[in-house]
Amino acid sequence: MLAVPFSLVGAIWFLWLLNYNVSIAVWVGMIALMGLDAETGVFMLLFLDLAYYDAVRRGKMKTYEDLKEAIIHGAVKRIRPKMMTVMAMFMGLIPIMYSMGTGADMMKRIAAPMIGGIFTSFILELLVYPPIYSIWKWRYEMKHGTVDVGKLPIPE
Repeated sequence: MLAVPFSLVGAIWFLWLLNYNVSIAVWVGMIALMGLDAETGVFMLLFLDLAYYDAVRRGKMKTYEDLKEAIIHGAVKRIRPKMMTVMAMFMGLIPIMYSMGTGADMMKRIAAPMIGGIFTSFILELLVYPPIYSIWKWRYEMKHGTVDVGKLPIPE
């Protein structure tokens, strides 16, 4: 759920840049953005967990460097799907920002927070999630020796 505040920063920044006031249409865009970012954030966490537990299962989780390698492996697997999501959103929303027809003004206010939020979510999810995950796993599992292969939540 950490991706949601990251995306809201970009949404608010982009709304400020366009000089849009907060309205019902803006909130609709924000809610859609929050749903998308919650999903992509959960998937990033899932990929990091899978890479971590795979390294534990193979017995390669002994040092902080091993942890970093597993996290990089999990994050790299997530770059292409995240990039595809961002590009699909941009391809669908950018034309709305240039539209001039009936209802275009309202649609621009729905699209604007999504464009700003998806951009910052992409950047911050790939740059901030892995280090936070690394600190969390190192402090609360590896440092205290609580990693037990027999108790892994994912079956072999």
